[in-house]
Amino acid sequence: MGDFRTDVGRIASKISMATIIWEDTAKLQLAENITYAMMEFGKTTALRWEKDIRAVEWRLEHYPTSYPPEPTLQDRHHLYRYCHVMHRRFKLIYFFDEPNNMVRVMDIWDTRMSPEALIKRIK
Repeated sequence: MGDFRTDVGRIASKISMATIIWEDTAKLQLAENITYAMMEFGKTTALRWEKDIRAVEWRLEHYPTSYPPEPTLQDRHHLYRYCHVMHRRFKLIYFFDEPNNMVRVMDIWDTRMSPEALIKRIK
């Protein structure tokens, strides 16, 4: 019997990871929010927010359907999902394109905004 961690690592390496594609608007929103965090709260907070995003990306690569569907966008062609980031201040909105094994990050939505604003932004 082998080492459990080695066996899990070997199995995990055979599972294909999803590719993450950031839409330009989502990339821009992320950069603006990280810059805002740096200016308002300091380097430590900005680095923490970046680390938070990297952790979400890792989870999306390995488990793209592990986050819940976004109720505000339930009537759309794609099944949009969300995860809270940056101390629940924002939602990362994405959908999983299963046939292409691709996660498309569509938006970084400020949860203080009205849900109607999100509906208008995601077309």
